[in-house]
Amino acid sequence: MMAGATTFLTMAYILLVNPFLLGKEAGMDFGAVFVATAVSAGLGTLLMGLLANYPIALAPGIGLSAYFTYTVVLGMGVSWQAALGAVFISGLVFFVLTVTKVREMIINAIPPGLKHAVSSGIGLFIAFVGLKNAEVLVADESTFIALNSDLTQPGILLTFFGLILTLFLMIRQWKGAVFFGVIGTAVVGMIFGVVEMPSKLFDQPPSPAPTWMQMDIAGALELGFFAIVFAFIFVDLFDTAGTLVGVTNQAGLLKNNKLPRAGRALTADSLATMSGAALGTSTVTSYIESTAGVASGGRTGMTSVTTAVLFLLSVFFFPLVESFASVSAITSPALIIVGVLMCKSLKEIEWQDVSESVPAFLTVLMMPLAFSIATGIAIGFIMYPLAKVFAGKARDVHPILYILAIIFMVRFALLGNI
Repeated sequence: MMAGATTFLTMAYILLVNPFLLGKEAGMDFGAVFVATAVSAGLGTLLMGLLANYPIALAPGIGLSAYFTYTVVLGMGVSWQAALGAVFISGLVFFVLTVTKVREMIINAIPPGLKHAVSSGIGLFIAFVGLKNAEVLVADESTFIALNSDLTQPGILLTFFGLILTLFLMIRQWKGAVFFGVIGTAVVGMIFGVVEMPSKLFDQPPSPAPTWMQMDIAGALELGFFAIVFAFIFVDLFDTAGTLVGVTNQAGLLKNNKLPRAGRALTADSLATMSGAALGTSTVTSYIESTAGVASGGRTGMTSVTTAVLFLLSVFFFPLVESFASVSAITSPALIIVGVLMCKSLKEIEWQDVSESVPAFLTVLMMPLAFSIATGIAIGFIMYPLAKVFAGKARDVHPILYILAIIFMVRFALLGNI
């Protein structure tokens, strides 16, 4: 139970960041998204504990929420209802892939370099979003983007304080450093009048009706179905697989380098995504922050059950979240720090091999520059087979990658940006 509480504290920041991304930015109802975030995290984590008996927590993925908001809704002009429909379809496809064991084939087909590049690229994208929302970076006619000429604005100063505070807590190895960084930033913001004092600490949860069962599956099938759903599936697939292996390896649960009950764990993940879409949130996925709970002694599903209960109870603290999430300076440091953590995968890329490094680099680079996670993925999947063919290693590329490369090239040719 102590391990479960530790895991909750390390990932509780999503209760503020996800409603901000989907509510404030994507135009969804803020209160309903908060409830959807807390309940979907609670249900998904509960399923993981009861079905797979693993100490792994789930919640809406911050990278997937950013993709949902900035690429699909704001970038492509897709309604958030259709975007939720795409999330539901991706969860359904993921469930089918798990049951039919096609998942292993797909994972084996994608080269490690691209997997690490996608994770790192999303990290840069999220950090860029944090800096943009805090107005540390602003638009510039001559250089496209530039550092704000006035860094003494209260919101920017509060962002810097939050970043420094969170960094200090992480270096000092505080459990839940990101969460406490958010709370500390909010307290300082209230002291100096940048953040409004919440009217009350807890209250009855807001109604989930504005987003409940609002997913437009038919609309998702009409609007760029393949590109949108593929990006959701791809990121969730490897994020979940990497998290499962990493957490269970730390807990000593792997047997002969294989994960027992992997099917159950992935089933819980896919069911959580579908239920999350029904509630009104982006893709629910496994969180690497679960390692904090494992480090505190968590080894069984009881850890996850405890985390799930805390997520479900958090719905009563909406007044606090509503007050904090309305200020970008509170959520931006969390986005930047999470971006840093995701970029650690860069060290796993084979930089000495040009046929590996160039596709990976372009994947990472294009996500923030094109302001599209899907575009970065598409560029990488087109360049990788080409680079291997030029290197005389065409046979080293799985046929699935050639098929995906052709599909993405046709997509670019017919519809332009993804």
